[in-house]
Amino acid sequence: MIGGPSEYPELWEFLESLHCGECLSGTVMAIERFGVFVALDDGPAHPVFPGVGFITYAELSWERFETASDVVQAGERLSCEFLRFDTWNLEARLSLKAMQPDPFQAFAGSVEVGQKLHGTVTELVPFGAFVQVTDGIEGVVHLRDLASAPVEDPADVVHVGDEVAVVVTGIDRLRRTLSLSR
Repeated sequence: MIGGPSEYPELWEFLESLHCGECLSGTVMAIERFGVFVALDDGPAHPVFPGVGFITYAELSWERFETASDVVQAGERLSCEFLRFDTWNLEARLSLKAMQPDPFQAFAGSVEVGQKLHGTVTELVPFGAFVQVTDGIEGVVHLRDLASAPVEDPADVVHVGDEVAVVVTGIDRLRRTLSLSR
């Protein structure tokens, strides 16, 4: 723990005044392998970190990305949603993706189970293959659904970059998952 209310009263008072869902603006100060530090416009300086705001990788974007630098740049101005006060690190946990509509929900409202789609294989994993069916929307084809005969390795039937026809077998809006079959 970095410090309590008596050690950093201005920082504690500021963080306790924030409300879940509130929109906060600031500047990206540092990009690390574990997240992004943001200096908030109305916030005090942080005693240890380069900013009092922090965005985890999971809260940066709805779309898949390799590094945080694919989404934000140091010095960039952002508007983020306040998620919670992290009392251990004395920081405001933020979400950049919450400021934009979830593309999965719009997609899920436009397709139904049994619908045929076309997509591109983006990744092979031990349990199957990920297929991108539209910009930013991927679904998984499990091993059992990759071919009519049993398959032990997805590379035996598909490769990254292959164009494939798939059928929607499940849509979970809460978990944001799309199940597919070939």
